[in-house]
Formats: sequence, structure tokens, C-alpha cells
Amino acid sequence: MKIAISGKGGVGKTTLAALLAHVFVQQGRPVLAIDADPAANLAWALGMPADVQARLSPIAEMADLIEERTGARPGVPGALFRLNPQVDDLPERFSIVHRGIRLLQLGTVKHGGQGCFCAEHALLRALMSHLLLRRQEVVIMDMEAGVEHLGRGTAQGVDAFLVVVEPGRRSLDTAGTIARLAADLGIQRVYLVGNKVRSEADWRFIAAHAPPGIPALGHLPADPAVVEADIRGQAVFDAAPRLVEEVRAIVAALESHKTAPDTHPLGRG
Repeated sequence: MKIAISGKGGVGKTTLAALLAHVFVQQGRPVLAIDADPAANLAWALGMPADVQARLSPIAEMADLIEERTGARPGVPGALFRLNPQVDDLPERFSIVHRGIRLLQLGTVKHGGQGCFCAEHALLRALMSHLLLRRQEVVIMDMEAGVEHLGRGTAQGVDAFLVVVEPGRRSLDTAGTIARLAADLGIQRVYLVGNKVRSEADWRFIAAHAPPGIPALGHLPADPAVVEADIRGQAVFDAAPRLVEEVRAIVAALESHKTAPDTHPLGRG
């Protein structure tokens, strides 16, 4: 299963990605987690200690590697580069493994002209194609608010595109934009996941303002344990058992190709 997760900044994309990764590992399945958000906080949500995280480096910032694989130095305007660089060895070389989860940071292009196709983008696109189309693990991709790392060639490898929302108009407006971008790429299975739901009123608001035609897989209740876990550097999976149960239901819904029972905002118990 290949899962991409997006949504407005701060809605809880990374929390959901971390919980999904731990739930799949608990099922005995190999997991490759991809941090494709410029904020790069997935390692903390997974509970990785700082000394383990220190071994991580974003692929987009590896100038020597980019030049080696593409033939062009990052940031050089007008440079010719290979469109299909070798990337199959990169996940093992530049990832770290913690509690059965392999984590890889993509990073983002930081110099001017981010919108143009450059050597960095060529390497990242080739890597994403490899991860989504050729790897056999469960791949969970924590994205920024959009589809920046996906193209038409890789979108076909996404089994589920999860758009995380919280009770709020800006969050739901962003969700509609992301869903349209995903549809433009040909992604068929787009789902909504609510987060930080405090009450029945929050649930009704999300249901009333959700983008049309996008089923909800489930809703995660607002839980102060998430904040406490962040303060302590603890895995959300260990700190918030209530959310873990909800994510298990979301996984079951994904694997059955059906939407989960969508009846209550605060979970089952």
C-alpha cells in the first residue's frame, strides 16, 4: 500500500503519518516513511531520538549526490542534466531505521526558481517514482500542502491520498484545492481524515463544509496527549492510545476499499 498525506499546515498530517507507520509495523509489515514536508518533523512524531535523527540528511540538499546522479550541480541555471538518474540504492543508503520504520527525508528545493524543472527536481521525481512504483513496502508519504512531489508518472502508484482537515474554513478550503490537484493527476482514491475534533458541532461543521465527493475515512479526536508527546519527544503512538485505535480503523477501511463508519466525531470509546 502506498499512501500520500497532505493538508493545510498544522492540521496534523505528520501525526497521522506517524500513527499509520506504527500501526502497519505492529501488523508485521515493512514500512518506509517519507518526510516530504519542508518542516521535516516526522522523525519526532515517530519518537526517534535526537542522536538517531542526526544521521538523517534531506536528499534535496545533497549537492554532490545530485551532481553525481544527474550530471548537473544544483542551482546552476541552464545546466543540462539526466532526466532518469539512478536512484534505487538511495532509500537504503540515506534512511534510518527505528522501531521497524525506515525513514527517508526528501527535502525541498530552496534556491530561486523553485517552479522550474532542475537537477534537484529530476532526482526527487525519479526517487518518488521508484518509491511508489517499485518498492514493496508500505510507503507513507508526509507531504506539504499540495502535490509538489507527485507527477502524472508517479500518481498512479498512490493507493490512497489522504487529506487531513481540522474544524475550520481555511483547512477545508485548502482540502478542496488539494483534492482538485490530486484529481488532475489522475489519483482515484482521495479521502478525508478529520483531526482535532472536539465535539459533535465540530463533526457537523466538517461534514457540512467538506469538499463534495470525497468520503471520510474517520476522525481523530482532539487529544492533549499529542502535545505532551511533542514536548517529551515521545512517539505519538505510545502517548495517545485513543488515536491509535482510530487509526487502526482507518487502516482497516483503506484495506477493504471502503469508507469506515462515519458516524461519530470522538471515536469508539
